Amino acid sequence: MTEVDGVDGTWSDESEFAAFDARAAEEVAAEEEQQAQPVLAVVGRPNVGKSTLVNRILGRREAVVQDVPGVTRDRVAYDAQWSGRRFTMVDTGGWEPGATGLQGAVAAQAEFAMTTADAVLLVVDATVGATATDEAVVRVLRRSKRPVLLAANKVDDQRLLADTAALWSLGLGEPHPVSGLHGRGSGDLLDAVIAALPEAPREGERAVGPRRVALVGKPNVGKSSLLNKLAGEERAVVDSVAGTTVDPVDSLVELDGELWRFVDTAGLRRKVQTASGAEYYASLRTKTAIDAAEVAIVLLDASEPLSEQDLRVVSMVVDAGRALVLAFNKWDLVDDERRHQLAKEIDRGLVRVPWAERVNVSALTGRAVRKLAPTLRTALASWDQRVPTGQLNGWLSELIAATPPPVRGGKQPKVLFATQAGIRPPTLVLFATGFLEAGYRRFIERRFRERFGFTGSPVRINVRVREKKPRAAKKSR
Repeated sequence: MTEVDGVDGTWSDESEFAAFDARAAEEVAAEEEQQAQPVLAVVGRPNVGKSTLVNRILGRREAVVQDVPGVTRDRVAYDAQWSGRRFTMVDTGGWEPGATGLQGAVAAQAEFAMTTADAVLLVVDATVGATATDEAVVRVLRRSKRPVLLAANKVDDQRLLADTAALWSLGLGEPHPVSGLHGRGSGDLLDAVIAALPEAPREGERAVGPRRVALVGKPNVGKSSLLNKLAGEERAVVDSVAGTTVDPVDSLVELDGELWRFVDTAGLRRKVQTASGAEYYASLRTKTAIDAAEVAIVLLDASEPLSEQDLRVVSMVVDAGRALVLAFNKWDLVDDERRHQLAKEIDRGLVRVPWAERVNVSALTGRAVRKLAPTLRTALASWDQRVPTGQLNGWLSELIAATPPPVRGGKQPKVLFATQAGIRPPTLVLFATGFLEAGYRRFIERRFRERFGFTGSPVRINVRVREKKPRAAKKSR
């Protein structure tokens, strides 16, 4: 993202054209650098404090922490930095070799993170010592042919330091005493991590996390039912009573041969500002889930008229700058008359998002749910798309020559330069001699989409207006 995201401004010198273009090029380089970061997988048995240690290393509270085992279930990738080196850190669920059921799935995620990582950090509870599970994990790690570092966590004071010596028995070398809670020893551990990580990841083996999908909509529209249908099992509690889901529910779902992270959210009844009690916190968490997602599926009840709540949810996704897919649920309940009526409602109510792809599904019968994966990929590809500056300006010059901006205040503004200053969402910056009306911006966006696509992604168009230079004072005679 750039600082111009969603904000208009002014310019005074043509050198700013090159500055914006250079900034866009730097963003491309940063994206490529981020994709090429070495990967550290953080593994260990349940409740040894992996997520607490991850938060300490990141310097911020990212991973969910609770004093019970099994809170983390999926592998989650975070960007980390130490001593000028950037790397990707993958937090995993508690690893118990030979586990079955849900715990087996969690272990499988941890094993996948390990096999795609460049180095592995095994976290052990120093207050408990090496357990049979720890020893089993070590046997698997030895076969991985990856550098393995041993972190003796929960060494919160000097008295526990001596207990770490017993961990030499695991055969992984020196145990690094740390306290994820207080930060003790984390710097020394990170020095060892940087030394163990290669400069670049192994080619073709990157632990890239699954794309994040927020499943949003008003209450009782069928979000949890759709999630369960996609997952092929009961991941979320479903009831005909509206408001069954309160907290966002994360689930890794394999769809069309690809792993996705779906977040089922509470239904949004009203604006966050006017909600109260549990409803307020549910709305707040839903907004946070949208902000943390890359693409949102807005689920709409095809059997009922589009409501103000539906439109508010769509607006929330667009305002957050996230890619968007519209899914009309309960299609099995829609007859021919309702389909005709729905088409009119869509044309009238969803005029703001004509670029969003629509899928007619039934969470109950499973109708067309597999069509969601291709539409998600299309939306995300658009969200990541960038148009080169030369190509963008060549197209825009032809467009403006054919249809110039409307005259404003007796003067016709000219667009002198344009660049795509950002992605996620795609953001265009137009340098003009005067203000461009909202209607003309929408015209540019519409033609831009016709030429370059961007199906499923919002496109923001910002205008920088040239500052008027103060007139020089007349010289006195």
